[in-house]
Formats: sequence, C-alpha cells, structure tokens
Amino acid sequence: MNSAGIKQKAAELGFDACGIAPAEAHAELAFFERWLAQGYAGEMAYLARSADRRADVRRVMPSARAVIVTATCYNTDRPYSIECADPERAHVSRYAWGDDYHEVVARRLDALLAWMHASSAEPFQACRYVDTGPVQERVYARRGGIGWIGRNSCVINPTLGSWLFLGEIICSLPLEVDQPALDRCGTCTLCIEACPTRAIVAPGVVDATRCVSYLTIEQRGEIPEALIPGVGGRVYGCDVCQEVCPWNLAAPVSGDRAWQPRRVWDRRTIDELSCLSDADLREGLRGSPMARATRRGIRRNVAVARKNAESRRRDVAARGQTPHG
Repeated sequence: MNSAGIKQKAAELGFDACGIAPAEAHAELAFFERWLAQGYAGEMAYLARSADRRADVRRVMPSARAVIVTATCYNTDRPYSIECADPERAHVSRYAWGDDYHEVVARRLDALLAWMHASSAEPFQACRYVDTGPVQERVYARRGGIGWIGRNSCVINPTLGSWLFLGEIICSLPLEVDQPALDRCGTCTLCIEACPTRAIVAPGVVDATRCVSYLTIEQRGEIPEALIPGVGGRVYGCDVCQEVCPWNLAAPVSGDRAWQPRRVWDRRTIDELSCLSDADLREGLRGSPMARATRRGIRRNVAVARKNAESRRRDVAARGQTPHG
C-alpha cells in the first residue's frame, strides 16, 4: 500500500484529483475558532458543537497519520448565472443541479477504502467523510496539494478550477504526503468585489450570515429585508464568487451523469418555479442536495426571487426601458 497506488485507484473510480496530507495540528486549523468567535456561523450551531473535534483530525481518530483528500469536478455545460441577462431566470447553485454529492462521493470513497483494505498487507484504521463530518477539509486539501484556499474561501486547483466536491479518508497508514499548494490568487479581488451581499469581509473570510448560500439554504425563517435585493433571482445558493474567478475560465466540463441538471431546475424562470406543484417539488428534491433547504425553504426563496423580479420590472418601467435594457 502506497500513495501512488491510492491515487491511481482514485482516478479509476472517477476522482479528478487526489492528494495526501499529514494528520497534524496545522496552523490554519486555528482560523475556525476565530471565525466562530466573530459570529460568522449564524444559525449553524452544529459547527460550534463540533469545534473541538474540527481542530485536529486526531481528535476524530487518535491513530490518524494521514488524510487522503479527493476532488471531483462538477462543472457542467451550462452558462454561468452572470452570463444570463434574463432577470426572470431562476438560479440554482451549480453543485445542486444533479444528484446529492454526499451520496455519490461517499460511494466512491467507500470503494476506494474497500480496495485499500483488500490491498494492504497490514490492518489499519480509517474513516471517511463527505462534507458532513468534523473535518476542516479545505485545510487538508491545501496541505495535500489539491489546491489553495482562495479569497472566496473555495479551494482552487490550477487545472480544475474551484467547481470541486471534496472527500476525505482519515487513516492510520504511514503514507507519503504531498507538498502544500501555494496561493496563486495574486492581487485579484474579483470575488470580493462581485459578491452581491458583500459577504466576503476579508480575503478568505466569509460572513455566512450575509452570504446568499447561507440565506437560501441554512437560514430558517425570513431572510433579512436589507439582504433581499442581493439575493436577486437565486432560489438556492450562489455561485457568483466562483463564476468571476479567472481560474474557472478554462475549468473542464464534467460529463458525469450524476452532476447533470435535473429537468425541474434546468434553465427555469422564477414564474415556472412559482407554479410547481408540491408533487413536482417533492420529486425534484428527492435524492438532491437541495432537500436540505426543505420544500418550505425553497418556496420562501422563490417568493423572494419573485419579489426582486417584480421590483426590477417596476424600475425598468419607470425608466421607460425594456426589461433587458
């Protein structure tokens, strides 16, 4: 069992990148506590409850020696929301167009882990996570050479861009580790400038309570009135900070069936989503990461998007322009 063999098998299983980081108390891990102290987590109380474990994977698995990090590209052949001039279009974050990545990536990690157990001459301990575990996955992705953490807080790979699902296998094997990725954002601040609600309060620091993704997914109850205009036509999540990133200009397009947009969300207008029956909405959310927002949450988001579209129509009419003027 060695690092090269694991990476080769990961590629065979459909992962687009694989890196290995040491299970150590990396300096970047301390940022999370400071972020929580600023109140940037909002209603996501589960983050504070698991803060101690998130400080070091060895608190999750004391025997850990390495963290295998995988990256899967989910970019599909649809235009970015900022390229769509139609104010009536409903926008769903790209990662949620297809099947639930938690389940898809978990199955592939399970296959990788099963192969590792079958191929290892000695027994070892391991556990795997896909986003939901107490692991600061972006830190280990950087330490494992997958990519650097950009100013928008996303992991950016110089070849794949930032449209990436991350997954981890924490294990007790003494694997050869990779060199950390170097920051290549340079002086670029496009993501900070483009954020519709000014949620990126400093390079790499996102105030979730202002982020459209948080507001349309995690926020229970009403969206704060002052932030509603920034939501625009986004009915689930937001991709603006990734869409303006120069590293995504040549991001590869994935043909993986799991990530292709479902008909119910594909290039729909706000009015079309407003007219969805409960049965259609329930079917669209089945096996989708969007189920996290619940049908009630999606209905709320669509209502907000509709309010914003109506406001824009009034403004356009007042100026005597066409809706696309």
